[in-house]
Amino acid sequence: MEKLPYCPKCGAKLKEEDKFCYACGAPAPKIVKEEFSVSADNLIEKIKELLHEGNITRIIVKDEKGKILLEIPATVGVIGAVIAPWLAALGVIAALATNCKIVVERKEE
Repeated sequence: MEKLPYCPKCGAKLKEEDKFCYACGAPAPKIVKEEFSVSADNLIEKIKELLHEGNITRIIVKDEKGKILLEIPATVGVIGAVIAPWLAALGVIAALATNCKIVVERKEE
């Protein structure tokens, strides 16, 4: 389990070992990572499904060799119109890759 790199309350940069924000005292939330392997054909559909879940902090798309192709911050999922460029980029990735890994970071409740 890892810590979020920034305080969700004030935005101060946090260290991995911080339990509380040094600036505002808020607890440093932990994140849990999940990894999914998907074919390029199912990539966009899986990303849309994950963004609708709502408790995601970040989505990372990697190729079969582990190279990061795209990172989508959690705030994108909140606004539907902003997601269109991300989906267009995912379409290009899907056309170039055969299999992808999706790493999902979620806040631990």
